[in-house]
Amino acid sequence: MAIWPIMIVIIAAVFIYNLSLYTKGMDVIKSMMTGITTDQRILVLILAWGFGGFLEAIAGFGTAVAIPASIMAALGFEPVFAAIICLIANTTPTAFGAIGLPVSTLAQVAGLEVNELSYAIALQLVLLIVIVPMVLVMITEKSVKAIKGVFGISLVSGLAFAVPQLLASKYMGAELPAILGSVVCLVTTIAWAKLYHKDKAQKNAKEISTRQACMAWLPFVLVFLIIIATSSLFPSINKMLAAVQTAVNIYSGPGGHPYSFVWLANPGTLIIFAGIIGGLLQGIKLTEVFGVLGKTVRQMTNSAITIVSIVALAKVMSYSGMIKSIAAVLVSVTGSAYPLIAPVIGALGTFVTGSDTSANVLFGGLQVEAARSLSLNPYWLAAANAAGATAGKMISPQSIAVATAATGLAGAEGKILSATLRFCMVYVIILGIVTFLMGPFFVD
Repeated sequence: MAIWPIMIVIIAAVFIYNLSLYTKGMDVIKSMMTGITTDQRILVLILAWGFGGFLEAIAGFGTAVAIPASIMAALGFEPVFAAIICLIANTTPTAFGAIGLPVSTLAQVAGLEVNELSYAIALQLVLLIVIVPMVLVMITEKSVKAIKGVFGISLVSGLAFAVPQLLASKYMGAELPAILGSVVCLVTTIAWAKLYHKDKAQKNAKEISTRQACMAWLPFVLVFLIIIATSSLFPSINKMLAAVQTAVNIYSGPGGHPYSFVWLANPGTLIIFAGIIGGLLQGIKLTEVFGVLGKTVRQMTNSAITIVSIVALAKVMSYSGMIKSIAAVLVSVTGSAYPLIAPVIGALGTFVTGSDTSANVLFGGLQVEAARSLSLNPYWLAAANAAGATAGKMISPQSIAVATAATGLAGAEGKILSATLRFCMVYVIILGIVTFLMGPFFVD
């Protein structure tokens, strides 16, 4: 499970990003992003929130912090601020990051249906998705009054992300919600800025031809189209690809069952395929494409060791009964108030592991066991773990290390942690209240 499908999806997502660097497509994308406005509040919405959300949706694993933060620092933003703002922005998008990997993995380890789980997670995050852009604007000028003049674009930016993500999660599963939400958010925010916040940046923007823009975005567009075409929206294609699989009997004890390797219907396979086609259409040779892929595989070696270890630990905890024991203790201590702390457990998982996916693997089973002990909907509490895991992302040592590396701030980790910790606490409290109050209404 750790190697296939988890690691193959991670490798595929980072491969697409690395390919865009190799072909210089990312340079074009950066120019497009920075030629829109000089208003720092709007740039934060475009770069940290919209563009960062898109990078998280496609690649995840630090790219959504490293790239926007480095661009912002280059544009004159104070480096510590750039790191902090990108860490705070890189919260809600991580639930469905890396082509929905955290959610699809949680569904797999917890034995839940992925569409229903996706919808539950999206519901829990809707309020925060609308609030976070406004908070980012206020942080930019360190004042609540900073929202004046940009309230409209902040609200639109949040809604443009939240609504498509909610609809995609309900009808398309885990792979597309963050991609669709971030794309709609980016387009809407940029269009709103061009219409209602015109400034000299638009007059002095470097001219980028339609062909350059299309070629730069081509690999990402192909990922989007191929995943839609092979999703459950097109059952004949989906079933045909899903039929190509191998079943292996790994564990035959209580709760064990044959593990199936789905070769073609796996998002990782599809993303790599889209990257190969995109690279060739952008004009590089097949040997160069595979060179980038090979470099990506080597780059992700340490991540692979970590994820294999965490998945192995989670399986041992599950089969040995440890998760049931932990759940029993937490339920007995908190009783009916347990949903209030369910997101805290997810946040703790991400803080410790640095990954939403790993947090879901580690504690997803615990949440399901707790839900059953309390006669609550297991989907709702599993969703609380995934939603809570997004909070832990902004205080995770791994995320902070990425942010400091991208902005040349080695040694400033403590300062950044103290700044993000306050927001993390408020974020988790809001999620706990949402989980507790809305839980009774989310029933099987």
